[in-house]
Amino acid sequence: MFKKFDKEDITGSTQLKSSVQKGIRNKLVEQFIDLDKVIEEILPKKENFKVIKGRDHLELITAADGTVLFIKHRDYPYFPTLKLLHQYPFILPHQQVDKGAIKFVLNGSHIMCPGLTSPGAKLDETIEKGAIVAIMAEGKEHALAIGSMTMSAADVKSINTGIGVDNLHYLNDGLWNLPKQA
Repeated sequence: MFKKFDKEDITGSTQLKSSVQKGIRNKLVEQFIDLDKVIEEILPKKENFKVIKGRDHLELITAADGTVLFIKHRDYPYFPTLKLLHQYPFILPHQQVDKGAIKFVLNGSHIMCPGLTSPGAKLDETIEKGAIVAIMAEGKEHALAIGSMTMSAADVKSINTGIGVDNLHYLNDGLWNLPKQA
């Protein structure tokens, strides 16, 4: 999604009214488990945040200092950026890939089922189709990507072929390298 994303892909930004900001905060708290404990740190009520519009029906929620925090695409629910996920790793459920899949994930490839079911990988079988997940790597502390489950984890384990997770945002993609938006 963000492989070649840069400043030219941004079409405009909007300062939101406080009622709209409150609505977005409530959606985020509703969507993410345990986010209510840290939402004041991430998006304080006293500070205004912006929505930056991008090509292909993309919205980026930025903090007052211009840091991109959450992403909304018409095909997916809100999901955090990797930088935010590294600060608050409990926001998303985790799926772990084996060492062999790391270089492919970092090049923007989708996560294949065998990469989630092989030795070294850890598959959380409670996760349903369409859920946004953090992609962890065997032997690493921080997430290397964020993706959307294309099938339930139980189906990933039983079918074990094809794409298991759509890679939405990964380390060193265009969004990762995007400077703060003033």
